[in-house]
Formats: sequence, structure tokens, C-alpha cells
Amino acid sequence: MCDYLLGMRQGNVVSLATAPPAIKGRLFYREDLQGPNFERHSTALASGLQTLLAHVDDPEPPTLYMEAARLAECLPDFAASNRLELLDDSIAPRIWIGNAVTVQTHYDFLSNIACVVAGRRRFTLFPPEQLPNLYPGPPDMTPAGVPLSMVQLENPDFRRYPRFKEALEAARVAELEPGDALFIPYGWWHHVQSLAPLNVLVNYWWFSSRPATSPLDCLLHGLITLRDMQPDERAVWRNLFDYYIFQTSGDPLAHLAPNFRGVMGSNTPEQFKKIKAALARSLAQ
Repeated sequence: MCDYLLGMRQGNVVSLATAPPAIKGRLFYREDLQGPNFERHSTALASGLQTLLAHVDDPEPPTLYMEAARLAECLPDFAASNRLELLDDSIAPRIWIGNAVTVQTHYDFLSNIACVVAGRRRFTLFPPEQLPNLYPGPPDMTPAGVPLSMVQLENPDFRRYPRFKEALEAARVAELEPGDALFIPYGWWHHVQSLAPLNVLVNYWWFSSRPATSPLDCLLHGLITLRDMQPDERAVWRNLFDYYIFQTSGDPLAHLAPNFRGVMGSNTPEQFKKIKAALARSLAQ
């Protein structure tokens, strides 16, 4: 596998995550939850591969993980020679290369197809509604932009995280070998164990829809406006969100002509501009 990759034209440097053998390949938070338990460096892909090969027979190797590198930028020949016909060519593939690394349970706000190229990977998936049973870590101090589950899948502490038993009942497990692929739906939690001394995966992330701004902005706004209200007041706002946003009763504006729907109407660029300006004024106060 390494000979195949090293024989290709090399492009940009890639991100290499490293950590001492003590973490046993488990990428997670530090004990103080103020950052990750690994460091990131930039490296030439060839140098990263050579470092992996140097440790491939170590019984307790350091953690080495080249993550989410755009193939078109680091290995353009690979991207051109290995296409996934299921998806549009505009969806850029990324490559992940490492040793026996465990990526802790997390989710992505993207749809994903993950293709194992070398080694083996075990995926454990949880549907989004298992959120309360997965005990997420702090959302604003994350190793990769989204919170991680605090529960160690391989050795869960059920006294501290008792609801994790319910999450396990809903879990789906797939072990992939070279040539296997897995679809991970938008927002599904997934725990990924690389099981061989050398593992290569290519994945494809894409947006099924592109909101005008990040939905996380809405969540953060909710934290400062709704979370600390009295329960009966929050219930009123939950009802409004269900009606206008989640449309649990159907189209909330069907009884109004389009020109009478005001701020709740279609998200045209001009409408979005007005809403964004109003929010900016509100948050500036």
C-alpha cells in the first residue's frame, strides 16, 4: 500500500496527529477537557508514510494519524485513478492514513461514504436520537469541531454513564475490510476503530442541503435566549419552534398568500440579508 502511494506524484502537506504510546491510540480530550490529548503537525505525506512504516512492528507504537487530507491536493493521481461513481465529481474525496487509532464517538453535520482501502476498521453507529445516552463532552472545546462522547466504548463506566446501556441497544456495528464501504447518514454518531498496524481510508463528505448560515448559530442563540427561561415559558417556545421550524403540523404558512408571509416567508437572499441585519442589531445590544 505504501509503495503504491509513494509511487504517486506528491502534492501539498497534510495534517499529522501524533501522541505518545500511553494513550493507546485513543484520540480524545485531555484530562482537563481543555483540548485534545494529541498534537497536530504539518508533514509531507511521504514523510508520514515513512514514519508509519518505521513503527509498523512496534508492540506499543506512538499514535500516528494523517487525517482528512484532500486527495486532489496531496495525491492528485490517486483521486483521478480511483473514482466513486455513486457521487458527483464535485464531492471531493479525502484520505485518512494511520496505525491502530480509535476515533472517539462523534457526529458530523454531513453525509458520508467511508471506503476502506487498506487494513480494517470497525464502525459503531448510533442514531441521532441517542444523544442523551451518549453523554457528549463540552461543545466549545473539541478535538475536531464537534463534541465527543465521554463514554469509552471498549470499557464503559456504567456507574457514571448508566444510560449508555440504552445507546448500546440501538448501536449498529460494521467491520470493514479493503474494498468495503459504509454510508453514515447526516448527524449519526460513529465510533471508528482502526484495527491493523497500517490503515487507509478514503471518505466523501457532502451537504444534502446548504443552509444560509450554520444551524449551530441557532443553537448558540438558543443557549443565551431560551435555556434559562422558566419551564412553562420554554414550553411556549418549543411549541413555536415545532410549528414554524420543524413544521410538525404541516406548512405553517399555507393559509397565507406568499406576499403576506413576512419574515417567515421564503429564504431569498434579500430576506436573509434583512434577518441577518436584525439579528446583528439584537446581539449588539
